[in-house]
Amino acid sequence: MPNKTNAESAAAPAAANPPESFEQAMAELAQLVTQMESGQLPLEASVAAYARGSELVRYCAVQLEKVESQVKVLEGEMLKPFSTDGEDDV
Repeated sequence: MPNKTNAESAAAPAAANPPESFEQAMAELAQLVTQMESGQLPLEASVAAYARGSELVRYCAVQLEKVESQVKVLEGEMLKPFSTDGEDDV
């Protein structure tokens, strides 16, 4: 039985576990990108990391859509432009 690298063993159980929060998903995604960009992962680990990354991106997109819906409700369905100079847009 071949030995698995840390990246391979980390990618397999992570795929079964949904992230606990948006922030955790983003942190894990950043870690996966760093590992993949290093070019040190074997092919199978790269594929597993890519699959996990895709799951995390979908999770984050769903979370952002939920928050956007909440903001629309709070703003009465009219999103206001963000003002960076501290002035209120009317």
